[in-house]
Amino acid sequence: MELRHLKYFVAVADQHSFTRAAARCFVAQSALSQQIARLEKEVGSPLFSRSSRSVRLTAAGELLLPLARRILADVDNAQAALDALGGLRHGRLRLGLAQTAVSDLDMVEVMAEYHARHPGIHFSVTNAPSYEMAASVVAGELDLAVVGLGPRQLPEGLRHRLLGSDPLVAVVPHDHPLAGHREISLTELPADRPLIQFLQGSGLRRQVEAAFARAGVEAGQHFEIGRVSDMVRLAARGVGVTVVPRSSLGPSGPPEGARALRLDDEEAWHNLYVVYDEGRLAPAAAAFLDLLESPAAAGPGHHPSV
Repeated sequence: MELRHLKYFVAVADQHSFTRAAARCFVAQSALSQQIARLEKEVGSPLFSRSSRSVRLTAAGELLLPLARRILADVDNAQAALDALGGLRHGRLRLGLAQTAVSDLDMVEVMAEYHARHPGIHFSVTNAPSYEMAASVVAGELDLAVVGLGPRQLPEGLRHRLLGSDPLVAVVPHDHPLAGHREISLTELPADRPLIQFLQGSGLRRQVEAAFARAGVEAGQHFEIGRVSDMVRLAARGVGVTVVPRSSLGPSGPPEGARALRLDDEEAWHNLYVVYDEGRLAPAAAAFLDLLESPAAAGPGHHPSV
């Protein structure tokens, strides 16, 4: 079984098309098809169900796909580790990064400091829901991921370190019946007012829904938005209410037209963790992990609280 066979197989599985897979791999379609046929002969079973309209994985293909991804990722990681020998002059770091933040962590400062120390490392950042990024670390497609998932929500085999925490706050428009309160219970939010939620599968979404569950009320979903800043702005415009980490409001607090209210739930916190596979941690990723725990992670004039 050759690596190129696995690369072509993964490309077809991702693209659902031999034509698009060939373009992605920069080979002729006929050559790619021949290599897939050789791979199918070697494994002794068809890997794709082909029709004039679609290309789908067979049961054998479904079984092989995660294994092929992991093999290719391990080869890439081995090359990255070799490239990183001799003072991290070369190499690669693939980081998954949640869109949400906590006040204890200045990720921009960390990335800038890392680049200053290791300018030869190729750095790429992926933004996706936390559960997707954690799965990508398991598959070897990401080296590290900063996620909002708690330890019990992580895939088996991943290590985690707490980076920081922020309390969750409710953001309501200035004319909301609760706008004059300093602290509220989620049970007080009127059920007829729209709730603006973050993306399904994100760490923040799960933390907010857990807070509603502890309060014994249904979280609901009237709006689903992919940017926390837009959630806050929509609340300020009177579209609905939302629950976000306090740090997402910035140093000056909520925008004009909005009020931020504390929650009476002591467990309503937004926690960020960095997750990684300790057995496959390349030198470039290990150096970034160390930097995350240094004073530089909190930015100038700050000190980590965790």
